[in-house]
Amino acid sequence: MSLVSIFVSAIAPVVAIAAVGYLLGRTRGLDVGALNTVVVYVFAPALVFHSLLTADIDPETVARLGLAVVAFVGVMTVLAELAVRAGGVDEPLASATVLTGVYPNSGNYGIPLSTFAFGGVGQSTAVLYLAVQSVLVYTHGVYVAARSGGNAGRGALERVFTIPLVYAVVLALLVRALGVGPPEGGTLLQTLDLVGSAAIPLMLVILGSELVGTDVRGALGVLSLATGLKLLVAPLVALGIALALGVSGTVGAVFVLECATPAAVTPLILLVEFGDVDADVAGEFASSVVLVSTLLSVVTVTVLVSLLQNGVVL
Repeated sequence: MSLVSIFVSAIAPVVAIAAVGYLLGRTRGLDVGALNTVVVYVFAPALVFHSLLTADIDPETVARLGLAVVAFVGVMTVLAELAVRAGGVDEPLASATVLTGVYPNSGNYGIPLSTFAFGGVGQSTAVLYLAVQSVLVYTHGVYVAARSGGNAGRGALERVFTIPLVYAVVLALLVRALGVGPPEGGTLLQTLDLVGSAAIPLMLVILGSELVGTDVRGALGVLSLATGLKLLVAPLVALGIALALGVSGTVGAVFVLECATPAAVTPLILLVEFGDVDADVAGEFASSVVLVSTLLSVVTVTVLVSLLQNGVVL
């Protein structure tokens, strides 16, 4: 497929729906908090449960994918830490750079993108990636965010146990292992499919609305460092990990694609909540990285999807 065809089929739908969210945010003052609560506690768990229950992914591949996500976060953390130290970046921007450089937007951006680019298996792989990353965000991510302010509340780490999608993953894998899943075409699966499918466009609307009002004029040098880590270094690291761990086929392609998505919004939330010192500075910087990396990803992700769909790099 040509780059134009790939953009139209996989990237344009993501951009178009996110643009609707941006326009609603600017003109209607969209309440992103309320929408995000609905996604996190209702739509996303349904999407995760249905996708994993019906996915054609064997347990060994699931285990390798989980290990690959952990390895990716580990390697990127080391590289980001080395980069901020070499660049002489001080706190709180150092921690903000690490978080935005390490964690991709595997949910609001990655799941719709993987679905449009790789279909049902792409969606299932993406939701599993998101589940593993969520555990890491609320453990490792909370630690990095809290150190920017010099404090780390132990209770913050307990948030991982309040994330419904983690339980949805566990339940889906248990149901599959026991072979007691509901019948295909039955009312339960149809309902889960209906509710879960609503998460994809809603995630993009939230993403677009969250980009409203971002100011990218400050800390341009550090901004370039974080964006470069996210869009250029991360795909290469992901590719190396996929090859090393034998994560191949569509699952491997989606893993690399998820890792290459722009900076996530969650680190911004963590920095504002747990970075007690200069939280506003770190939060504004993180929001700038989210905006810039999201806009630039339209180009980088289009090229990457072309390479992955044609089997050039994996």
